[in-house]
Amino acid sequence: MSLMQLQPPGWPAPRGYSNGLMGEGRLLVLGGMVGWDAQGVFAEGFVAQVRQALENVVAVLAEGGAGPEHVARLTWYVTSISEYRACLAELGPVYRAVMGRHFPAMTLVEVGALVEPEAKVEIEATAILPR
Repeated sequence: MSLMQLQPPGWPAPRGYSNGLMGEGRLLVLGGMVGWDAQGVFAEGFVAQVRQALENVVAVLAEGGAGPEHVARLTWYVTSISEYRACLAELGPVYRAVMGRHFPAMTLVEVGALVEPEAKVEIEATAILPR
């Protein structure tokens, strides 16, 4: 099963995400993953927390028999959009190291705070697995 990218004619090609993906199969929905390890210890810094949050996404996907290639949508909640923008050059390689070259539909939103006070990012995922 593969996800089909949706790209309206004439639109500029998105960089690092897709405007939309379509697939058919079983739905796997993840809650927000933060940048802490299995012991609840947060990684130091924004980029390290993003890496850990993405690794946590991949770990939960694996429990459902899925991988990054099945992710249709990611929603990122960050506590500082300026910190996110300042780290863009570092985030691309980190993202690809964990998620590969699979770029689902994505939304990024700045929030005032996250439930875990040390969290700088929280990432939700929706995956579509083959039947």
